[in-house]
Amino acid sequence: MHIAVVSQNTEYGIRPDVCARAAEARGFESIWFPEHTHIPAARTTPYPLGGELPRQYSHFMDLFVSMQAAVGATTHIKVASGICLLMEHDPIVAAKAIATLDYLSGGRILFGVGGGWNREEMANHGTRFEDRWKVLRERVLAVKEIWTKDEASFHGTYVDFDRIWCWPKPVQRPHPPVLLGALVGAGIQRVVDYCDGWIVVAPSAAALAEAQADMRRRAEKAGRDAATIPITIFQPSEMDAAVLDVYAAAGVERVVQFLPPDTEAEAMGMMDRVAQYVGQY
Repeated sequence: MHIAVVSQNTEYGIRPDVCARAAEARGFESIWFPEHTHIPAARTTPYPLGGELPRQYSHFMDLFVSMQAAVGATTHIKVASGICLLMEHDPIVAAKAIATLDYLSGGRILFGVGGGWNREEMANHGTRFEDRWKVLRERVLAVKEIWTKDEASFHGTYVDFDRIWCWPKPVQRPHPPVLLGALVGAGIQRVVDYCDGWIVVAPSAAALAEAQADMRRRAEKAGRDAATIPITIFQPSEMDAAVLDVYAAAGVERVVQFLPPDTEAEAMGMMDRVAQYVGQY
């Protein structure tokens, strides 16, 4: 089981290049970066975890630029979007950006995507909240088409383009893995239908077991082997051996530790503490 970190990637916290070099030096398998392009000041959508929206959400730096900073500062650690709100991006531009990152990194990119929760943020990008999953599906499929075809085309309800040439192509074959955040049935079905990996945020042992059983049923029905759909766990609280033992027993591929958002020293301290688990699992 791999151990990884996710940087909160604010302009007042640790820089993405500094964080990536430190994570690589400590042996972490991958470094992840979150995304909100902005937070509407007049937002009425409640924060999904309750209470006030944490400060860092409106201070996230640009996802793709930060990923490139991490790529340029390292040689072998994987660099991941955790997660990209693809319904807020033009799919042709996003496909080129991720393919370029994969090319420049020598094939080290993981492409995490999600449906998002901020209704007003999506609306500012022209996506209706009610359509977000349909938009995401078409954009993921269109991006994969661009990555894998010399002459790509796509005709859907939300994405529509005739034959195009778009290089570079990714180094990874057939393409960088696309991982989707999900826990309940509809989300798990989306993972089975059009994604290559599954992201879950800090589930209990019982919730993870139930979701895995659901995944196996859905994958079997779709003709996929659930064992080929790796699980990534995002861990907001500090990981410990007891938590990692549960995930390891469940066959989880990687656990990603959230780093504190406020200062470089706090992020470095967290990396130092959890680095003890690298190589143990």
